[in-house]
Amino acid sequence: MAGTKITPPDNPLALEHQVCFGLAVAARTVIALYRPVLEPMGLTHPQYLVMLALWEHEPVSVKDLSRMLQLEPATLSPLLKRLEAAGLLRRDRSRADERSLAVALTDKGRALREQALEVPPAVVERLGMDVDELMDLHARLTKVIAAATRA
Repeated sequence: MAGTKITPPDNPLALEHQVCFGLAVAARTVIALYRPVLEPMGLTHPQYLVMLALWEHEPVSVKDLSRMLQLEPATLSPLLKRLEAAGLLRRDRSRADERSLAVALTDKGRALREQALEVPPAVVERLGMDVDELMDLHARLTKVIAAATRA
């Protein structure tokens, strides 16, 4: 709340007071909830994020996809190779710039989107939290990410 003074903890190094610890545990725990939901689709969580970006923005250059997902190209490349091997996408040289790779979905990759529509409600159900609460959390995390990026 605005104007509310937050008193620092007695021990500023206490593990339970560390923002990084809370974020790390929350990330691992929530991502683990996705695993059984994504498994029937043949996707890992990082691959799911790639597919989400492609369902919204394809075709897209590897460079732009890397920026969207905030992943280094060296991290993204193996994800793309595995998704390509699974027949979900293809990587082609850009006609405008031969040095650039364009990523596009295959028909199989586009069709997987229908199954993926079941993922968000399944995760919300597993969390047992109100959607408004989760949207508020997302807004706060986005603010934290922006602040950390500026720092």
